[in-house]
Amino acid sequence: MTHMNENYRAAPTPPRHPATRAAGLALGVVAGLVLFARLAANRAERRVPADGRFIDIDGRRMHYLERGTGPAIVMIHGLGGQMRNFGYALLDRLGADHRVILIDRPGSGYSAPIAQANIRAQAAHVAAFITAMGLDRPLVVGHSLGGAIALALALDHPRQVGGLALIAPLTQPLATVPQIVATRAIGTRAMRSALAWTVATPAALLARPSGARIVFAPDPVPDDFATRGGGALIGRPSAFAGAAADLAAANADLPAMVARYPSLSVPTAILFGRDDAVLDPLAHGQGLADAYPAAALTLVAGGHMIPVTRPDDVAAWLSTLTNPGAPV
Repeated sequence: MTHMNENYRAAPTPPRHPATRAAGLALGVVAGLVLFARLAANRAERRVPADGRFIDIDGRRMHYLERGTGPAIVMIHGLGGQMRNFGYALLDRLGADHRVILIDRPGSGYSAPIAQANIRAQAAHVAAFITAMGLDRPLVVGHSLGGAIALALALDHPRQVGGLALIAPLTQPLATVPQIVATRAIGTRAMRSALAWTVATPAALLARPSGARIVFAPDPVPDDFATRGGGALIGRPSAFAGAAADLAAANADLPAMVARYPSLSVPTAILFGRDDAVLDPLAHGQGLADAYPAAALTLVAGGHMIPVTRPDDVAAWLSTLTNPGAPV
C-alpha cells in the first residue's frame, strides 16, 4: 500500500483575481433577480388568472372576455393595464343590454405580443379581431393609451368602427413623460427586456402602492383592485416590457395621427375626469375636440381611472352613445 509522504503539502490555491470575483458576484445577483422575477410572475398569475377565451389573430394568441347581447362594444385598456380594468365595474353594468367584449391588447394581460408594438400596428390587430369575431361596426371604447389605439383604428379602418367612446384618452404627443410611467420610457427592445427580467420587477412591486395612488388620484384605490381589477399583473416582467414598448412607440406615432384628426369620419365622444392627474383633460380632451369639432368633450368628477371609480357615470355616458336619447 502506498502512503502519502507526510511532508507533502498541497499547493495553495492561487487567489482569485478581483475582476473574476466581481463577475461571479454580478452573475449571482442577476440570476437571483431573474429567479425573483419568475416567481413574482407566477404569483401574479395565480392571483389574476386568465378568465376569458383565446382566439388566433394573424398567428398571435389574443385574450378576450365577452358578455351579454345587444349593440356591440369593444373595450381597449390603457398603458400597463389589461381587460380587468374594465371588468372591475363596467362589465356587469353594460352587459345587461349590450354585447360587451373586453380585450387584452397585444403584449398586455394574456395576449401575445406582436412584431411591431406601435399604435397603428395594434389598431390593425384590433381591426382583424373585429373581423374574426364577426362584429358589425361596434362602438369602440378606449381608455388612456387605448384611446390612441381606438383613434388609429378609426383613422386607418373606419369601416370597422361604428363610433368612438374615448375615456381619458391619450391624443397628443407627450412633451414630458408622466412621472408614474417615466421608468418605462426606454427606447431599445434589448434594454427593456433586460430590465424587465432584473431590476424592473422588484422596483415595480415596491412602487405599486404609490403608483396606484397617483394613477387613481384624487379617488382612492379600491382595496381589491390588485385582484378584481387585475392590478397584480403589473408585477410580471412582460407587463413592464409591454408598457415600455407601448410608451416608446406612442410619441413616434402620435404626431402623424394628430395631423389626421380633422379627417375622422366616425361619431366620437370624449369623457375625462376633471382632476385627472395623468393626462391633462384640456390638452388631450379639448385638444382633440378642437381638431375634430364633431367630437364632444364631457367632464365628470374624478381622476384618470374613472372606469373603475365612477362606473355609474361612465355607463350612463356610454348609454347615450349606444342609445341616443337615454338620460345621462
